[in-house]
Amino acid sequence: MSIKPFADRVLLEPVEEEKVTDSGIYLPETSKEKPVMAKVVEVGPGKTNNEGKLIPLTVKQGDVVVFSKYAGTEVKVGDKNYLIVNETDILAKQN
Repeated sequence: MSIKPFADRVLLEPVEEEKVTDSGIYLPETSKEKPVMAKVVEVGPGKTNNEGKLIPLTVKQGDVVVFSKYAGTEVKVGDKNYLIVNETDILAKQN
């Protein structure tokens, strides 16, 4: 099963943080914060403006982005967790 977002929404796959720090300290699951970096899996076609013209999204598949901490809706497809966010919830893109 695949998911295709509508309008200006983006399907993200959260990037998991390291479980061990550089100094070798193990971080348990309960101490981790919600991830704020993710890989763009799928993008919607864009948003339509008042004149009916389609405005394409600025992110594309494969981009690694930073998004608002509590943004979006979590969805589970198979055994993978994804997040669907509006493009306006994406704060930055990694070069």
